[in-house]
Amino acid sequence: MKRGQVFLVNFDPTLGAEARKTRPALVVSNNINNTHSPIVSICPITSNVPRVYSFEVEIPLGRGGLRARSKVMVNQTRAVDRIRLIKSLGHLPEEIMADVDRALKLHYDLK
Repeated sequence: MKRGQVFLVNFDPTLGAEARKTRPALVVSNNINNTHSPIVSICPITSNVPRVYSFEVEIPLGRGGLRARSKVMVNQTRAVDRIRLIKSLGHLPEEIMADVDRALKLHYDLK
């Protein structure tokens, strides 16, 4: 498992406004963590893209193994057990991951 990989993830059960159901998600934790820890950090992905906010990143159709134009919901980042990861769909290119890094910095107010 590598940073930048897109997986199909089972998010249920959830509470309130958390992203729910089985959906794609982007692995954002570092590769050392991803190799040794049972927990990985992920950002849910949605194909509901009427607009893209500054803390979200658009993914064009076909990138990362996705079948629709989508967006990474950086504001919904969470740590999950890798048991929730069902299968790998693909990998996002460096230019989109650079946008994800910018959105993570913005969302977490990192300098």
